[in-house]
Amino acid sequence: MMKQIQGFSKLSKQDKIEWLATHFFQNADLAKQTLMQYWNSNQQLQQLHDEFTENTISNLYIPFGVAPNFLIDGHFYSLPMAIEESSVVAAASNAAKFWQSRGGFKTEILGTEKVGQIHFTFNGQADFLFSQFNALRQSLIQTANEVSANMIKRGGGLTKIDLIDKTDALENYYQIHACFETLDAMGANYINSCLEAMAKLWEKEVNTALAKSTHKLEVVMSILSNYVPNCLVKAQVSCPVSALAEDQDKAKQYAQKFVQAVQIAQVEPYRAVTHNKGIMNGIDALVLATGNDFRAVEAGVHAYASRTGTYRSLSDARIENDEFIFEMSLPLALGTVGGLTKLHPLVKLALEMLGNPNAQELMRIAAVCGLAQNFAALNSLTTTGIQKGHMKMHLMNILNQFQATEEEKTTIAKMYENKTISHTEVVETLNAMRDAAN
Repeated sequence: MMKQIQGFSKLSKQDKIEWLATHFFQNADLAKQTLMQYWNSNQQLQQLHDEFTENTISNLYIPFGVAPNFLIDGHFYSLPMAIEESSVVAAASNAAKFWQSRGGFKTEILGTEKVGQIHFTFNGQADFLFSQFNALRQSLIQTANEVSANMIKRGGGLTKIDLIDKTDALENYYQIHACFETLDAMGANYINSCLEAMAKLWEKEVNTALAKSTHKLEVVMSILSNYVPNCLVKAQVSCPVSALAEDQDKAKQYAQKFVQAVQIAQVEPYRAVTHNKGIMNGIDALVLATGNDFRAVEAGVHAYASRTGTYRSLSDARIENDEFIFEMSLPLALGTVGGLTKLHPLVKLALEMLGNPNAQELMRIAAVCGLAQNFAALNSLTTTGIQKGHMKMHLMNILNQFQATEEEKTTIAKMYENKTISHTEVVETLNAMRDAAN
């Protein structure tokens, strides 16, 4: 059966679905029904969603949850979290509750610098190139400033440009490395516009100076970087070791074991990846709920975790003078204006729930959400084990899959309260219960 099509993007949404249902699904009618039942009944709202991306045929809903009672820098927050993974919101909430009575979370902005680069090749002498850059520096800055008029009025804009010789890594490869302050915007479109304007001037002026030479400068691309090691936020919790548990010996053992668990993630990449994934469970959920680009955040954070040449834990834990300290610093390029922040109704509500924070405040909140998630995971791993909470949610997923009634859920949940959960066994138990009832 032919599964190629010309002009798919020009078809109506209904026609796209008809073609897909005909060519890719065994039960075409069921496929169409499933896709269409997730359309929003509000046509205006559905059109808004349709236009967020291309070739939209339906909506994939992700649960929008709330983790309350976060005490951050002396203020209480309820954190919006968009995530489908079991236990994440509950874990964040439990961590918030635990630290609420121990001073809460403290944060610090360590930097807000964003980065963009003009990548180009040049087959001439480096000295000539650097002399041209020094001569054109102010013109390049002025070109960026012309794009930045509104940003500059608000206190942002281009802050620094440097010419970098990268020919030791790749033949004839150079770059102009540019730094920006983008205030409450994540800044991707703004930075890219500045870079492209500067690149056009740079290529034109250098090649004009080379008119009688065989050498040539060619811009390959101009693009922001999602690696922002100087756009950093720090989140921390701390308390006396004795405050970790009522029994002082248990409190000390708990703290030592917790620190060891973090140390393992600092030296063992296999553990570090899962350790940091847990951190990103919290950060991604909040970033997505607030209309930010979680893929960009993920890429930048994991690059930062590898900055020493070895992938390692983002968080750190230690005991100093009988004080338990758990903290984390990581790069977060977030925005509270632009993108979906003023378009998506739920994103607007999420930001309002947080008190309409500026970008730095959102950085602080997101970092706390990640640290809380990491604390909750390590707390489970070093005490009861991670599966207890996960499997409880897994059991509900199995029962929902087979459309169990509330009575069936209650009965089976009690049966598996202290028992290992097996998908096959749960289904057999449910079926046996139903057979007995009939």
